[in-house]
Amino acid sequence: MNTRDLRFRSNRVSDIIGLFHEELDGMYGSDEVRMFVDMLFEAFLGWDKVRLLTSKEHTVDQSDLLRFHWALEDLKRQRPIQHIIGHTDFCGCRIKVSPDVLIPRPETEEIVNWTICHLAHHPPLAILDLCTGSGCIAIALKKAFLGAEVTALDVSSAALEMARQNARGNGTTINFIQANLLDPAFRLPSPTFHLIVSNPPYVMESERAQMQRNVLDYDPSLALFVPDDDPLCFYQAIALTAQKSLSDDGLLILEINESLAGETCNLLHKHGFSPTLHIDFRGKSRFISAKRN
Repeated sequence: MNTRDLRFRSNRVSDIIGLFHEELDGMYGSDEVRMFVDMLFEAFLGWDKVRLLTSKEHTVDQSDLLRFHWALEDLKRQRPIQHIIGHTDFCGCRIKVSPDVLIPRPETEEIVNWTICHLAHHPPLAILDLCTGSGCIAIALKKAFLGAEVTALDVSSAALEMARQNARGNGTTINFIQANLLDPAFRLPSPTFHLIVSNPPYVMESERAQMQRNVLDYDPSLALFVPDDDPLCFYQAIALTAQKSLSDDGLLILEINESLAGETCNLLHKHGFSPTLHIDFRGKSRFISAKRN
């Protein structure tokens, strides 16, 4: 493939940026496209925003131009930018992502930041992250609470391999366990945790039609969906685990489906917890913090 095939007017930076806006503004909006461009130039060329602003008349070589071409084609297919560059930032950590794990969301980052602030004066000594996926929550909490022993669990071997890579890449030591939380025979090796946190699957199958294509096509269904006839199955399993493994003064943090907030609080009540519902920056019921009654 030569430069003429790429539809860029030239290999000048300004022409690369111009074509991204021409092709993508109608789909994503100019602000988001500008963010994509910033992320791609940083990932492909190591340029920060200042370098990009002052280098509009510079040119890139043919191999880099080809990378921008394929990135543009991927974005037109709604492939997530995080998959294109291979990582995302989460609570100051660089987290590798792939189709094997959920891309960490800003809402989850808000939950982790709240947890860190809430426990700043009473750091937990033992932390359990259930349904860890990429490991982003466990890693961020380990970096915030260096003295804590952190255990992270997931059913997916591919997700755990990505989580292990992320733990190493961020200089953290975490105990990873492959296990099915929904298995009635599931047992934890450690008896007591001072913080249990989870962002489990909680999207009902009936909600699939409302979801965006970039989520449905690229995020793993295993980490997203629960059956309509038992949408709280993971919260039931987590509550049972917390009954046995959360310390008397411990804290339980759960990301939730906003449409099931009341039902999730009621479930926790029935299992001996006192839940508090929290609203996120989008104004949605996003997570629950709970303590033993």
